[in-house]
Amino acid sequence: MMLAHDQDSLKRTPLYDLHVSLGGKMVPFAGYDMPVQYPAGVLKEHLHTRSQAGLFDVSHMGQLRLLPKSGRVEDAARALERLVPQDIVAIALGRQRYAQFTNADGGILDDLMVANFGDHLFLVVNAACKAEDEAHLRAHLSDDCVIDSLADRALIALQGPKAEAVLAKFCAKAPSMKFMDAGPHEVAGIKCFVSRSGYTGEDGFEISVPAADAERLAKTLLENPDVVPIGLGARDSLRLEAGLCLYGHDIDTATTPVEAALEWSVQKSRRSGGARAGGFPGAEKILAHFDQGAARRRVGLRAQGRAPVREGALLFADSASAEPIGQVTSGGFGPSLNAPVAMGYVPTASSALGTSLFAEVRGQRLPMTVAAMPFVKNTYKR
Repeated sequence: MMLAHDQDSLKRTPLYDLHVSLGGKMVPFAGYDMPVQYPAGVLKEHLHTRSQAGLFDVSHMGQLRLLPKSGRVEDAARALERLVPQDIVAIALGRQRYAQFTNADGGILDDLMVANFGDHLFLVVNAACKAEDEAHLRAHLSDDCVIDSLADRALIALQGPKAEAVLAKFCAKAPSMKFMDAGPHEVAGIKCFVSRSGYTGEDGFEISVPAADAERLAKTLLENPDVVPIGLGARDSLRLEAGLCLYGHDIDTATTPVEAALEWSVQKSRRSGGARAGGFPGAEKILAHFDQGAARRRVGLRAQGRAPVREGALLFADSASAEPIGQVTSGGFGPSLNAPVAMGYVPTASSALGTSLFAEVRGQRLPMTVAAMPFVKNTYKR
């Protein structure tokens, strides 16, 4: 999270007043004043999302529209494929796909969601990167697309096993949606963009709503006793249990998708021998990693004790070696597991499940084991 600074310089989402009225503890995050938790606390918020439904304000994220100048959405898709290693052309109408902007060295500039809305592509990008992402798109795609920043929209996420039942009362189409379906839908009489996706590992929805209607919609959803507001603290612990990357921590400009264990996100058509292989920044290095392997890899880590192993902790092959072989990039206590969990990078030779490692915490070497992710089974509706 950002270090505290002049509160007056922080932006506020359309739900700021609602957060304050609900007792949210506000902290600086990605240039915004955001709730890290509410009076119930991070632990209860986390467990409530896993058992019922949590409402998250993610309006700090960037929302963009790529409108093809030709009028053909496949032309916008082909243009975007110049910047990402994913098959965007193959995204069907009403579907969404996870992608990454890459740089010339194969590193990740940002990760994002791309949806096909029929006449345009709808993108959601990370808050800390959204200005750079928009500039990147304008620099490279302006000949093919009109790039609209949808700054007049808020974004809320409804996550958890009861999310469908809650949203179904206000959106008739919600129950028929499958994981990664996305498109325009009315929610409580408000014209929204809805996707069945999220950042918790739970079934749920992300709802793009006009800023002027955001508070009314949030209050409507919160009237259901199964729904409680959730802050950034539980959002982070939920995504860690789900094994999901946090940009700037688990992935960055020096990390390729293969190093990050994100091979699943790059379709065969864009890999070596595929119909549209390459053609994106860093393709030579990324495709070489696919063909020959990468020297390091992101892995899940389980501690044998109770002490959380935090970001930055060095990883060692044994309890006595002087040189670290890797580092933790995300770590903390997993409330659903009642145990610590972490992610980090190690040499590929040390990335097999069950490999024993040691993390250095306050001068002590704590035993760790390379573990499968997600740490908590996801519940997406496929």
